[in-house]
Amino acid sequence: MSTILVTGAAGFVGSFVASRLAAMGHTVVGADNFNDYYPVKLKHDRVAALLEPAGVTCRTVELSDDAQVRALFDDVQPELVVHLAAQAGVRYSITNPQAYIQSNLVAFGNMLEACRHHKVGHLVYASSSSVYGENAKVPFSEDDVTDAPVSLYAATKKSNELMAHSYSKLYQLPATGLRFFTVYGPWGRPDMAYFSFSEKMLAGETIPVFAGGVLTRDFTYIDDIVEGVVRLLFKPQPGEGKVPHAVFNIGNHHPVRVLDFIASLERASGIKANMDFLPMQPGDVPATHADITKLQNWVGFAPSTPLDDGLQRFFAWYQAWRRG
Repeated sequence: MSTILVTGAAGFVGSFVASRLAAMGHTVVGADNFNDYYPVKLKHDRVAALLEPAGVTCRTVELSDDAQVRALFDDVQPELVVHLAAQAGVRYSITNPQAYIQSNLVAFGNMLEACRHHKVGHLVYASSSSVYGENAKVPFSEDDVTDAPVSLYAATKKSNELMAHSYSKLYQLPATGLRFFTVYGPWGRPDMAYFSFSEKMLAGETIPVFAGGVLTRDFTYIDDIVEGVVRLLFKPQPGEGKVPHAVFNIGNHHPVRVLDFIASLERASGIKANMDFLPMQPGDVPATHADITKLQNWVGFAPSTPLDDGLQRFFAWYQAWRRG
């Protein structure tokens, strides 16, 4: 069994990954800065519901502070690191760029340095499908060119991949970047459409639908994301004279139009949505669609949870959490 550090452990993906690894018998330590990008109560609720029952402590750490990162690694001595802490959100990056510079670039540099000095066996970190930008070729393959980001958020995630590659090259640090595709499910983020739409539909409010609802997204259920993360964590790319760095798509490989997604949410909730059709927003992309051939070939796994099933589970959780 390994000692594993999970950053962003009070976040959506991080809380599920940390609890899963602990259930497997590993010693897991979480870290999060508990910022207020969305209500902090949800983060504390995740800690209480998912981390504490699994025996995972979640420390309050600001990863953009190099001294705090060094102290964290000195104390935990992690053998493996899952770095999921980041400033998320495409649209927020347009109005609050400094949050992304600090959380996604400075903090990531600190993490790479700490992993190097502590000779971490494998660093797995969150990238994003946003790196593909307005890529016209679908499905998106890891071999596609990703040098034209359409948001600062996407640019920071692409930068993470380049920074990790350089550390892998220079120091033989095994590192794997995960390009997540529109993660959803129970305990999710309130800024995501499925969450905010549910909130508005229950309140009888109108939901904003951009670009006529014809944008497509590769919605990926949280359990499928966690399975991919865990399998890849324990199977790093071998060095053997090559750079021990790789990136993988983790997506449902079945894109859905936003209008069809809303119809699925209506079925899950039993509520008819009132829609306000708006123009496409800056930073948005027309489509996301994951090619997961590389993931399947390396770890033998393909996300497969149907959207209807996933949204039903989310909505059942949301109603219970809202009442609580």
